Amino acid sequence: MIKKILLIEDEEEIRENIFEILTAEDFEVIDADNGCSGVQLAQQEFPDLIICDVMMPELDGYGVLNQLRQNPITDSIPFVFLTAKAAKEDLRQGMELGADDYLTKPFTRNELLKAITIRLEKQVAVKRNSQRKLDELRGNITHSLPHELHTPLNGILGFSRFMIDEYDSIEQEEVLEMLGHINESAERLYRLTQNFLIYADLELTEADPERIKALRATGAKSFVKKIITDFALKKAQQVNREEDLQLELHEVVVLISATKLQKIVEEIIENAFKFSTTGTPVVVKSSYAENTFNLSIIDQGRGMTAAQISGLGAYMQFERKLYEQQGSGLGLSIARSLVKLYGGELAIASVPGQQTIVHVSLPATESL
Repeated sequence: MIKKILLIEDEEEIRENIFEILTAEDFEVIDADNGCSGVQLAQQEFPDLIICDVMMPELDGYGVLNQLRQNPITDSIPFVFLTAKAAKEDLRQGMELGADDYLTKPFTRNELLKAITIRLEKQVAVKRNSQRKLDELRGNITHSLPHELHTPLNGILGFSRFMIDEYDSIEQEEVLEMLGHINESAERLYRLTQNFLIYADLELTEADPERIKALRATGAKSFVKKIITDFALKKAQQVNREEDLQLELHEVVVLISATKLQKIVEEIIENAFKFSTTGTPVVVKSSYAENTFNLSIIDQGRGMTAAQISGLGAYMQFERKLYEQQGSGLGLSIARSLVKLYGGELAIASVPGQQTIVHVSLPATESL
């Protein structure tokens, strides 16, 4: 497939020389003699790569790059600067704006073609990796979503239909037992739909700097100890693992609302119990240092490889065909997004078959 290259260069002789070199190599070349025309062509033609001079009148190369990186249509096009200046501050300015490479004038034909080849090959690799992730995401959604919806729905429909059909013959104790199963299935379905809505809202918030700014400016604060203790104990009781839970908590005031903190804790602790077995410890401990709240949740469960940790995302569950646990994979993605939105970090360290540590750090005002 012929690659399209946009050349933006105000010096006619240089522009013509590069044009001849690239067309001789079977590239489709479109050119512009100024930055404004170059931006328009980039948005109209969507080239595979852009070569752009730095020093140009009206709109220089930095201005061109800045405009293109702000447009979702052009923000990922590989961008190579041509410059007679090679000072470190100039290189840094371009790289901070998102340039992929620099060619210092004068350059040879081989240097030009090598820079282009490297950037195009890298772009192909990025697209291939993105497609692989997209295919993997599609497969996970296809596999997990119907299961997560159908299982609780089948429980509700099955037990309710049995109660209707056998209304005159079933004992009161059986009715209460089946109503319990119906309620459990309904709770699971409710939480699933809530998580889908929360995740969608977080995705929109992360893409909007103004919403992030407003979120952090609310001045929300929470005391952590009771929130963490209450949910950890509740979850341990639900799965009959009170003896496995170990709490080592210090009181801290964190800069996040109580509901958001509870959601973070809920998803991480639930995973710790879900992916470990009865009789193994689940340790929840916290500390405070330098205006930062540190929370660690440690389990001795299945663990993850480095590749699995790097691939964590919504709708992802690893080895689901081997382990038929419940879950859509949204929980950890929600927790990580919330932590990030409030100016914190979530990190995972794990040894397959031995241990997983989820560490959360959040801005805090004081330790009590």
